[in-house]
Amino acid sequence: MIARFAVVALLAVASPALTPARAEEPAVVAGSVVPDADPFYAPPPDLGSYRNGQLVTSREIAADNLGTPVRAWQLSYRTNDSRDLPELAVTTVLVPTAPWAGPGPRPIISEQIPEDSTGTRCAPSYGIVKGYLKSGEPVVRMLAQGWVVAVPDFEGPKSTFLTGPQSAHAVLDGIRAVGQFEPAGVGPHATWALDGYSGGAAATGWAAQLQPAYAPELKFAGAAMGGVPADLFTLTAYFDGGLFSAYNIAILVGFRREYPEADLDALLNENGRAMLAAADNACVDDLLYGFAFRRLADNSVVADPLRDSRLANLLRENSLGATAPTMPIYNYHALTDEIIPVGQADELMARWRAGGARVMTVRDPVDEHGLESIHQMPQAQAFLLEQFTAAANR
Repeated sequence: MIARFAVVALLAVASPALTPARAEEPAVVAGSVVPDADPFYAPPPDLGSYRNGQLVTSREIAADNLGTPVRAWQLSYRTNDSRDLPELAVTTVLVPTAPWAGPGPRPIISEQIPEDSTGTRCAPSYGIVKGYLKSGEPVVRMLAQGWVVAVPDFEGPKSTFLTGPQSAHAVLDGIRAVGQFEPAGVGPHATWALDGYSGGAAATGWAAQLQPAYAPELKFAGAAMGGVPADLFTLTAYFDGGLFSAYNIAILVGFRREYPEADLDALLNENGRAMLAAADNACVDDLLYGFAFRRLADNSVVADPLRDSRLANLLRENSLGATAPTMPIYNYHALTDEIIPVGQADELMARWRAGGARVMTVRDPVDEHGLESIHQMPQAQAFLLEQFTAAANR
């Protein structure tokens, strides 16, 4: 799972002819404050009275390093966590300033950037302002083609990693919010597509899977997802004790926040609780470097914490496959993926097909996890463009 995102300070000095020189407070660039300290991310007291996806507030931000001139805004809106309790989420909408030259309507994408973190300082909305998006990444390439791109903070205000229903709600309600925001020029009846890789593919898959029930009024041309972590039973067992065991730590941190009633702390010994405390507010690189080769059993009071019902039930609830999407799906995966085993993605696609989904699968014989995203990006975006064309002609 991959996740990779300046503050401009203005110094005003009083005229020396009138008063002694005095440095004033530097101007704060919108979005440049860490979300936990930024009032923009604070929910209003009456958030529960808002409709799902209803806009709370918005602000324009600078996004000058994306290679394409754009106008950019952050939108906050009401969404729901995994238990359908209201929470505030944020999405960033990026609109190229050049007119769309066609053919057909301008594509509009919700791009789920893999966050894979336990802290809001790693959220895409903050990273975009800080300039962490690089050339060659999906958002940059889409903007260069003239597409409108929305990037939701789908881990939500609690930074919950791989919490499926919550991430789906944040994605779909973010699309609703963009449709209400007139300056973006999208409107509530636009046709969208979904795209994501790795941790972003999980959120994409959950949004595609829950859309018919949660947001049936939204229209989608299709979804592209690669390196998808579908089966959390398979993945947590694979991660445990290995190079990528940090992902299990991140899952536990997120599940504790999202499901406090499960009392996951009761599974942990003193070392385990200290380990989760140390992993709090960490971005993916911090996690990978700091928590490799950790076995959960060494940090637990039970022999197999991954199969204890308190955790196992949550892993089951947050694994993909219970229902099939109604939008066309493009799924790609390297057969040699060293982080996300391909077999569990194959099982998901077979289950979705059995449920009536239209799925195109691509399996590359030799590639590693990060490179697969780069190599398949043009084909995934070509698939989405084909789906937009087909939707426009229906």
